[in-house]
Amino acid sequence: MLFLGFSAGLPFLLVFSTLNARLADVGVETATIGFFSWLGITYSIKVFWAPVVDRLKLPLLDRLLGKRRSWIIFAQAGIATGLYLMAHVDATAAPEMMALCGLLVAFSSATQDVAIDAYRIEIAEERLQAALAATYIFGYRLALLVAGAGALYLAEFWSWQVSYEVMAALVGVGALTVLIVREPSVNHFAAAQDIAHKIEQEAAKRTHLNPRLARLVGWFYAAVAGPFLDFFRRYKELALVILLMVAVYRISDIAMGVMANPFYLDFMGFSKTQVADVTKIFGFFMTIAGSLVGGVMVVRYGVRRILLLGAIMTAATNLLFVVLAQYPPNIITLAAVVSADNLSGGIANVALIAWLSSMTSASFTATQYALFSSLMTLPGKFLGGFSGIVVAGFGYAEFFLVSAVMGIPAVLLAIFMIRNGHRLDALAPRNELKPDAESGSRSD
Repeated sequence: MLFLGFSAGLPFLLVFSTLNARLADVGVETATIGFFSWLGITYSIKVFWAPVVDRLKLPLLDRLLGKRRSWIIFAQAGIATGLYLMAHVDATAAPEMMALCGLLVAFSSATQDVAIDAYRIEIAEERLQAALAATYIFGYRLALLVAGAGALYLAEFWSWQVSYEVMAALVGVGALTVLIVREPSVNHFAAAQDIAHKIEQEAAKRTHLNPRLARLVGWFYAAVAGPFLDFFRRYKELALVILLMVAVYRISDIAMGVMANPFYLDFMGFSKTQVADVTKIFGFFMTIAGSLVGGVMVVRYGVRRILLLGAIMTAATNLLFVVLAQYPPNIITLAAVVSADNLSGGIANVALIAWLSSMTSASFTATQYALFSSLMTLPGKFLGGFSGIVVAGFGYAEFFLVSAVMGIPAVLLAIFMIRNGHRLDALAPRNELKPDAESGSRSD
């Protein structure tokens, strides 16, 4: 998971901030650079093609590697190809071609995320999910350093072409990992095949479709509707509460993060170098520490208790920013507050990933987790768009206080999840994560 996390994190900045730096460096107009941010939409809508990753077997690759590994390496091929093409495209002469190559990287990267998330959930039982998530986050963060600072150093000392060629070559880390690791021994098709068979029968009976078309209707329904039907049938009235918990858990963290850098630079008056040193160095190590601590605590105390702890810590650290805004700038105080913020974020993130992983069905792992991962960032990003209005109208201290209050629903819902733990455990689908004894096949 360390190396797969590295593979997942590597493309992210290469189509975002690193790409923006490259475009600005070669003289692309600011308005054009802004349009490139639309590449990020692919990460938010990956749930729409996650059913394909769940249901479709890739020709030849599936037979050689199994379903999850075949999709991961297929996506990695798209990432490496896109990055290599971006290395050789002149962004000033052909910005449209650069955008298309960036879209190939972003789409392939989002697809890889779907497949790796499914692989992580299926490769080990629930009690190890927090440890796997912590290791994954560590690899992901290392990749962000390589694709951020590393790519900029390569561009400074050599060229942007060399920089992106090296990044394309580093995709081989993930590809080699896929070839070495084993495929999860999970029956992916049990529930989905039942749904597909029933729909196939009804389609043939009521609409007089030919058998081939009826099978296609059954497959499509199982792939698209099956994951959502399975989730709502399993959890019943708790399903909406679970989705609400997923939606609000990171609102406080994400909304606050939008105004963090303007607060450091404009309000507190820290230099760019000071902010970079504190947020990148302290932020990196404290996030990793939080992830590792969170992983150990989940194994020791259970995921729902640490989910509650993470929600409380996230809201509480926002209050530290309220205190920070009351005093003159002090680099030591800033480092302490940023460290606490990143530590709590690491713990909360690991707990959330482990909790979401425990609720996915083996028959629809990729699609259900893609739904969760899209939902857990969308509300925070939406509300974060209004953060500037709150700061302009009331001030930074008041904004951080509001962002802390926004964390209260997550705390209350975490308490609800603890109190209903026995019901959730009884409905949990993790008992499906076992080898298919009848077929003995890795991919079936």
